[in-house]
Amino acid sequence: MGLLSFLLGIFGFGIGIPIGFLIAFFIFAHSEATEIKDPIIRPNDHEFDTSSVLDVFPEIPLWVKHPDYDRIDWLNKFVSDLWPYLDKAICSTARSNLEPVFAQYIGKYCIRSIDFRTLTLGTLPPIIHGIKACETHENELILEPAVRWAGNPNITLALKFFSLQVTVQLLDVQIRAAPRIVLKPLVPAFPCFAGIAVSLMEKPEVDFGLKLVGGDMMAIPGLYQFIQQTIRNQISALYLWPQTLEIPILDGSLGAIKKPVGILHVKVIRAIRLLKMDIFGASDPYVQLSLSGERIPAKTTSVKMKTLNPEWNEDFKLTVKDPETQVLQLHVYDWEKVGTHDKLGMQVVPLRSLTPNETKELSLDLVKNTNPNDPHYKKWRGQLVVELTFSLFREESKRLSGPLDRFERKESEVGKATEYVYLGAGLLLVTVEGAKDLEGKHHNNPYAVVICRGEQKKTKMIKKCRDPIWNEEFQFDFEEAPLKEKIRIEVKSKRRGLRLRSKESLGYVDINLHDVVHNGRLKEKYHLINSKNGAVQVEIKWKAI
Repeated sequence: MGLLSFLLGIFGFGIGIPIGFLIAFFIFAHSEATEIKDPIIRPNDHEFDTSSVLDVFPEIPLWVKHPDYDRIDWLNKFVSDLWPYLDKAICSTARSNLEPVFAQYIGKYCIRSIDFRTLTLGTLPPIIHGIKACETHENELILEPAVRWAGNPNITLALKFFSLQVTVQLLDVQIRAAPRIVLKPLVPAFPCFAGIAVSLMEKPEVDFGLKLVGGDMMAIPGLYQFIQQTIRNQISALYLWPQTLEIPILDGSLGAIKKPVGILHVKVIRAIRLLKMDIFGASDPYVQLSLSGERIPAKTTSVKMKTLNPEWNEDFKLTVKDPETQVLQLHVYDWEKVGTHDKLGMQVVPLRSLTPNETKELSLDLVKNTNPNDPHYKKWRGQLVVELTFSLFREESKRLSGPLDRFERKESEVGKATEYVYLGAGLLLVTVEGAKDLEGKHHNNPYAVVICRGEQKKTKMIKKCRDPIWNEEFQFDFEEAPLKEKIRIEVKSKRRGLRLRSKESLGYVDINLHDVVHNGRLKEKYHLINSKNGAVQVEIKWKAI
């Protein structure tokens, strides 16, 4: 009986489940579907009509409206996390800087004390709604962020007049500004820029609350608009482009690149009663001269044989970059055919002792070195007579000064205004910045050669490179403005070692200097002749004396 029940149970379980699934399928297949209701679509007229869009349009971030602005949520997150510490640091710096200013007014206008009762920028940091990086061919980096700050600062200033205390409270500040931040010039020293220039590209929007002794000053009719407009006008007058706020970061000692400011004309006239260095009671003197802080080779006079009172009357020109710190170094040597040259004496002349554009003749007592404690310091070593003239470069604003016979007259196209270009002596500065898309047939080890009036100067060679960057400056002296001169810049490639086809030309360009003299500066990218796609980036400056 138990076995029969077990077999019937298995049979019922095995047959019942398939039959159940089959019945369920027929019921589902032949049943009628219930009515499906369409979704309710609600009108959105009040949220996206034209007037509503125009109302919120100013609040849309610039990275949404302008494709050249980038979204920088990471920077906003960084500022937000750092804001509590920035708040304390900024407020501490502001307090320490303003306390000496407040001290100047104590005792005046019946003021007994001025101090901050509260000084905090609040808990809401400024937000950057987009930033744009502008590319230029100059040695600078330009950033244009869109900054908005709806802050909750609490700045309370307490002024005490006799026994009466007056409090002024600033709160609920809202600022919208579009600054331009220029990092220039870029230098090879950390943080890689020597200064920051900040200007505003449009008038800022400023709104804030102001309370005097607890009363809302902005509730006074007409005062709110007057204060807002006054602040906007004052800020615009100071910082609206092209006005800028210059913030120096590096000085000359920390890597800022100094540009030439003038020419030092040195005439080595003669030497008197030099030391006897040769066996026969004479010397073979010559003079080396250079400026401190320069890496260029020293300039050298000719050698005067067998004399203790040589006459040279030779002229030299040295480029001056910092007349406040640079000195002229003069070394007199006795020439030797074999071996090292003996030192007869030396002397230095600080450039700050010279008056610009005035000729000064000096008779310098030669010394062994510049250490006054040296026991041989006072020993007679002879005298050196030189004539020095420090000539400053003429600024663009001063081109109209001076006699007109040294100028060329020209008419501008706009308004036929007459200008004059100085035709006197000057210095030509040629900076070979780099090249692009160079293609050598046999090798690519490029270097640039600058040729001016037969004088050649070369940049360093960069191995295996099609886009070299040199940033090397060369100087050429001119007795008169090179209006009809040309310079040639040729890019070459050199294979190291003694092999066939060790050098080849990658292209060249000839540049007329007429426009450089008239404009003072020219910075262009020139396509190289005899090159398929090669180009060279050059900056040329003319500094008139």
